Amino acid sequence: MTQFSHTQTAHCESGVISNMFRHYGLEISEPMAFGIGAGIFFGHLPFVKVNGVPGTTYRIWPGAIFSRVCKRLGVKMESHKFGSPDKAMQALDEVIAKGIPVGMQSSVYYLPYFPASYRFHFNAHNLVVYGKENGDYLVSDPIMDTVTTIDHENLVQARFAKGFPEPKGKMYYPVSVPKQVDFRGPIRAGIKQACYYMLKIPMPMFGVKGIRFLAKRVKDYPAKVGDRRAGLYLGNIIRMQEEIGTGGAGFRFMYAAFLQEAGLLLKNEELKAIGKELTAVGDLWRNFAFSAGRVCKARAADNMSYGDLGNMLLHIADEEEKVFRRLSKVKI
Repeated sequence: MTQFSHTQTAHCESGVISNMFRHYGLEISEPMAFGIGAGIFFGHLPFVKVNGVPGTTYRIWPGAIFSRVCKRLGVKMESHKFGSPDKAMQALDEVIAKGIPVGMQSSVYYLPYFPASYRFHFNAHNLVVYGKENGDYLVSDPIMDTVTTIDHENLVQARFAKGFPEPKGKMYYPVSVPKQVDFRGPIRAGIKQACYYMLKIPMPMFGVKGIRFLAKRVKDYPAKVGDRRAGLYLGNIIRMQEEIGTGGAGFRFMYAAFLQEAGLLLKNEELKAIGKELTAVGDLWRNFAFSAGRVCKARAADNMSYGDLGNMLLHIADEEEKVFRRLSKVKI
């Protein structure tokens, strides 16, 4: 049976990268993977509905972190999707029989080791299957505190869940991993890309402009869509921030940890200082979620309004813009 060193992480995609690469002798922390992959982002997409309400994202789209890290560190990956569950499970069995841990995309809803309250229809969750025992698959899910198992039927359902994005049995595994890499170039490339996405995308829905775009919409929610839908819209912003993956504030804290680690590695004090500034921005996001939750529950004792929430978001946008403008000018 393949031995696999499992470490619990904050986010599934960057966690799988860290755990899987470590298995092959390439030591990389989860924050470093997240930073090199330029995972930090913001987007508010009113035309992309999630369960009938506008979608908000605090990180780059699923799969992007993985592909960028592999490219920048010189890791070669094998990746497959499948038209049928039988072919997908046969391919998985063949690879793990060779002692190769396999990463895969799955739906959270069909993972029985998750508590019922955490099982919802989210099809971009990443995990590692590293073996098979008594008909069950051995699983390293990076957001769990220890390894676990899953039966054949539930794994098939998780790999072939319907809805966007359809996993289609996606599985991937490294075929070539360098034991040592020079992180300076990948760190520089990751920071440059993150600054571009946060500051320079011309469309108003993305980056710091996207936070301001959302702020204006939040202020108008009650007048535009009515109190009931306003509550649903606001609730989804909180859910996407605090429950999906690592959450908006969590991704800010993780990127701040990357900047601290990069500053230590490159002996760059400014990177460390900017990391502290971004940690403070993460605290602002947490405060926003708390206040928004009170508004959703109509707890008016603190007299918080949708207008106040919009102003909180505008302040967050200003602070994030300061951080990324400063970061874009750092010499690495």
